[in-house]
This record gives sequence, C-alpha cells and structure tokens, in this order.
Amino acid sequence: MHTTRTKYHLGQVVRHRKHPFRGVVFDVDARFSNSDDWYDAIPEDSRPRKDQPFYHLLAENDHSYYVAYVSEQNLVPDDTGEPVEHPDLPELFGEFEGDHYNLQFQLN
Repeated sequence: MHTTRTKYHLGQVVRHRKHPFRGVVFDVDARFSNSDDWYDAIPEDSRPRKDQPFYHLLAENDHSYYVAYVSEQNLVPDDTGEPVEHPDLPELFGEFEGDHYNLQFQLN
C-alpha cells in the first residue's frame, strides 16, 4: 500500500497559485486521477506532474462558481479569512472557522 501525505485537508480554503480563484477542498486524489484528454488540454509548459496529490475544490472567482481539479503544486493556503460563497458548500460543510469549514458528513 502506498501512502501519500497531503498538504491540504478537507474543508480547507485554498487559492490557485497562478489563476484568480479560490475554493474549499472537498476531495483529494493521492495521484492524478482525471482523464488524459483533460490533462492534454493543459498547455505542455504548464502541465503539473501527475505524481502528486490533486484536489477537488468547490471553487469561485469574480464571475462564477464551479468545481476545479488542481494539483498540489498549484495551490496555496488562502489567508483572506473570508468565507467562500459556493452554493454547494452547505451540502458538505458546516460553519466557516476562519480558514476552513467543518465537515457536515461522516467519513468512512
């Protein structure tokens, strides 16, 4: 069994290192687990390594809400102290605690 340490945890608010969006981590893949088409659509000089954790985010920018799939190397902790306004947050998380949301469900 291969174990991977992740830098970010479920409920944590993070932001993208290069692009103007932030979000809440709601799932983590220990290694890249998306389609080759998705990966190949990223410009070659910007493609992240596949051998690192990838995070599923309830993401937002100034214009919309969406789900993002982001490599660990492209994330940093969000230090604004501001809540994320994604409309799906209440389905998974409880109260905002300054830099994270409390889980609203039981993990297996």
